[in-house]
Amino acid sequence: MTTTSPGATEVELAIGGMTCASCAARIEKKLNRMDGVEATVNYATEKAKVAFQDDVSVQDLIATVEATGYTAQEPAPAATAGETAAADGAGDGGGATEDPLRPLRQRLITAVTLAVPVIALAMVPALQFTNWQWLSLTLTAPVVTYAAWPFHRAAWTNARHGAATMDTLISAGTLAAFLWSLWALFFGTAGTPGMTHPFELTVARSDGAGNIYLETAAAVTAFILAGRYFEARAKRKAGAALKALMELGAKDVTVLRDGHEQTIPVGQLHVGDRFLVRPGEKIATDGTVVDGASAVDAAMLTGESVPVEVSAGDTVTGATLNVGGRLVVEATRVGADTQLARMARLVEDAQNGKAAAQRLADRISAVFVPIVIALALATLGFWLGSGAGLTAAFTAAVAVLIIACPCALGLATPTALMVGTGRGAQLGILIKGPEVLETTRKVDTIVLDKTGTVTTGRMTLLATHTAPGTDKAEALRLAGALEHASEHPIAQAVAAGAGAEVGTLPTPEDFANIAGLGVQGVVEGHAVLVGREQLLAEWAITLPDELARAKAAAEEAGRTAIAVAWDGAARAVLEVADAVKETSPEAIRRLRALGLTPVLLTGDNAAVARTVAAEVGIDPDQVIAEVLPQDKVAVVRRLQKEGRSVAMVGDGVNDAAALAQADLGLAMGTGTDAAIEAGDLTLVRGDLRAAADAIRLSRRTLGTIKSNLFWAFAYNVAALPLAAGGLLNPMIAGAAMAFSSVFVVGNSLRLRGFQAADK
Repeated sequence: MTTTSPGATEVELAIGGMTCASCAARIEKKLNRMDGVEATVNYATEKAKVAFQDDVSVQDLIATVEATGYTAQEPAPAATAGETAAADGAGDGGGATEDPLRPLRQRLITAVTLAVPVIALAMVPALQFTNWQWLSLTLTAPVVTYAAWPFHRAAWTNARHGAATMDTLISAGTLAAFLWSLWALFFGTAGTPGMTHPFELTVARSDGAGNIYLETAAAVTAFILAGRYFEARAKRKAGAALKALMELGAKDVTVLRDGHEQTIPVGQLHVGDRFLVRPGEKIATDGTVVDGASAVDAAMLTGESVPVEVSAGDTVTGATLNVGGRLVVEATRVGADTQLARMARLVEDAQNGKAAAQRLADRISAVFVPIVIALALATLGFWLGSGAGLTAAFTAAVAVLIIACPCALGLATPTALMVGTGRGAQLGILIKGPEVLETTRKVDTIVLDKTGTVTTGRMTLLATHTAPGTDKAEALRLAGALEHASEHPIAQAVAAGAGAEVGTLPTPEDFANIAGLGVQGVVEGHAVLVGREQLLAEWAITLPDELARAKAAAEEAGRTAIAVAWDGAARAVLEVADAVKETSPEAIRRLRALGLTPVLLTGDNAAVARTVAAEVGIDPDQVIAEVLPQDKVAVVRRLQKEGRSVAMVGDGVNDAAALAQADLGLAMGTGTDAAIEAGDLTLVRGDLRAAADAIRLSRRTLGTIKSNLFWAFAYNVAALPLAAGGLLNPMIAGAAMAFSSVFVVGNSLRLRGFQAADK
């Protein structure tokens, strides 16, 4: 719990018992009615973030949530990275933790196992042996009581608060079907040995005493449970972005104490401790370099594609990678105060602030359920008033409830999502859940991270400029040979580019790394210098006009210029930069064709950003450069406040909070786990063109879900007049359910024909 302002306190509560987005809205409404309370409830993360005044206690908040029909408790304090690692290790040794999906999975298995024979007996007259109806009752009873219990409990909670959701319709329909079947079996003629349900689609009035609807109760329960189970599996990963962020940090650190090196868990590190960072190791926490010089790769945190040179007195950030020499760092921030921990809080705040999309089925049921219940009561009253008799009146009223509860509703979203996500996986697109799809229809602005998204995310040799009389191949061979001996990312880019151009590189002699300036050595008898212009100046070597102009032009475009000299003269200038992906310009064109405005957002400098934007076709006024992670979140929020619906594409840790804040987050599958978990869609191929395909596929899948929901209701609504008129034959109900289910599945299967745009 943290104090946010004088007299105000903020707390985060873990909420239990929610079954849909309308539950979250109801809890939020109840909390906000309390004096001095401001609350936001997120269905996906099952958390409530509440700010309250001193005259309100946490127990008051919990009591309000419990009075609404749900549970609430304060989450356990977050552990440090080291403590988390230790806890994970202990957990692994002590056995697996209990699976929270296990109760739902058990109910689903029970429902499916028992419902299949019930449906078969009801729909296939050849299977209806003597007293088959009693076997159906025996099999259906556990489905309607045990398996369907979550629906009944939610319906009761909703009823107590004057609300109606799809749970209300499911519970009312299944109970009506089951209870009427009980009456017909024990007090009507349905229990007579030899009773059958013939396969006749005739419309005729009956007193209902010989009709049972056990297959309806069993099938609806099984189908809806299947949809809830697969939805719960997707929702279970809602907090994985935070875990992925914290796991980026180092788990152990080598500290210097009393002149000796000692390895300890990072959670035991204190402010003021000095620790050692060897080449290739992650920096354990935020601090200041006190000894050594190196290059630090901070691309995943800051978005800067060029490694940062650091030496004594410079600050470094935890979780960044030391790619050069040995460093001794003094810790200045540890635990929850580090930049990595602050970024984790940014992600969490963004997730809590994003309104969960209301389930389409609940939207429809908010109107449909009250209408159906009112129609059933009106039917009962009409037939009683007309003197038709109590049995006939109740038959018609119950038939209205039964026919209004379509089993196709349970298939509408899962089948379309299953086919859509399956096709997406074939095309390198992963869709996390149905809530994601609704947003894709509304997005009008797409914010693109530069490094690793529009560009390759790695340094590449882009151009070679040589002085008059100098052979390009020779310049690349000598420079590449020397750079190949260096661990610096820029040096490796030069070596890789040179090797691709000239083949095998010679082995240098007397190699030396000049910290912060470059490298020197002897290659094939030539004394070679490769690095900054200052390195050449130390040897009294100046760049000729042609190379000086090439260097200035490269730097103006935001590229890194590397001078090459040998035998006392400057011979070449090499341009190194994060290269634009070949597919990025085409991807921008496709995104524009979908009605989206592309915005380039990067932590790199403005010159680099403008150059990349011009190369891929993004307007100059849609370029935002030199931004920190928290600034990226602010930019997304600013665009949202302007009335835009924002999609965000990124791949780094620095993008995770912005991905979570955006209305639609698209994570490159070649990026970090934190970005992937924070995003709503994952582009497996790392190809930006897949972003356009992902949005098209998501929109198509959403359209399919909507048409499925329409037909799931339409078939049954069409039969409502027959039910109200007392003309409902049991097979009419069965046929309506079967035809609507077949239509929904067939409609969903059309998504298999979705094709990516021509490449």
